[in-house]
Amino acid sequence: MSDQAMKKMEEGGSSGTDSTNSGICSSSEIVQLTQKVIAEVIGTYFVVFIGCGSVAVNKIYGSVTFPGIAITWGLIVMVMVYSVGHISGAHFNPAVTVTFAIFRHFPVKEVPLYVVAQVLGSILASGTLCLLLDVPQTAYFGTLPVGSDIRSLIIEIIASFLLMFVISGVATDNRAIGELAGIAVGMTIVIDVFVAGPVSGASMNPARSLGPAIVMHTYKGLWIYFAGPIVGTVLGGFAYNLIRFTDKPLRELTKSASFIKSLSTKP
Repeated sequence: MSDQAMKKMEEGGSSGTDSTNSGICSSSEIVQLTQKVIAEVIGTYFVVFIGCGSVAVNKIYGSVTFPGIAITWGLIVMVMVYSVGHISGAHFNPAVTVTFAIFRHFPVKEVPLYVVAQVLGSILASGTLCLLLDVPQTAYFGTLPVGSDIRSLIIEIIASFLLMFVISGVATDNRAIGELAGIAVGMTIVIDVFVAGPVSGASMNPARSLGPAIVMHTYKGLWIYFAGPIVGTVLGGFAYNLIRFTDKPLRELTKSASFIKSLSTKP
């Protein structure tokens, strides 16, 4: 066999190996993305099922109370963050996903899949609640503005701002204590619900409002729960990125003579 023929065979074998590796790589990426999407569907499902379920049960049976609803929302978010946060990032919220993508903490190409997964999880959870509890229209567990739309819009922006500000601090800054992320986010949900709940329903999440609206055909003021959370989370993410002066861990910063010195030596 000539040297030229042997070289062709080697090249062919090499290119075959490369294409095989490329196929394995791409297949592995698809599997990982599928796992993330499934985690978002399951996570959003249980967040809406338990959170909205507490609202429905309270309206039908009167056994949960408003403080109980606020605590339930915070607990279920905390539980699901710890359950699937290491798989999908535990967004459960289109506004959070979009904000992460805007500030380059999340790949833009995955945003549509995450949003579809979150809306699907919310619709499935809302449908399950309607089937199990036989929810009447008077026990609507979605979000409706109380009073003027503008007041509800502003409070949704403020509540979503705080939520994203906290998420940015505990989930995107490597100086934060990551193990406490679930607790911090869950407690933020609790305090947001206490204040915003009686006014706007404290959605902070377009998927959380859209699922019940579709299942129970109640669309009053729905635009508020798209515009408010998205504007609020983007502003909250921007505010945190504005005050975050460095990505260096705290222990590296404290090695310098002073905080001012560390700032002055920053390129």
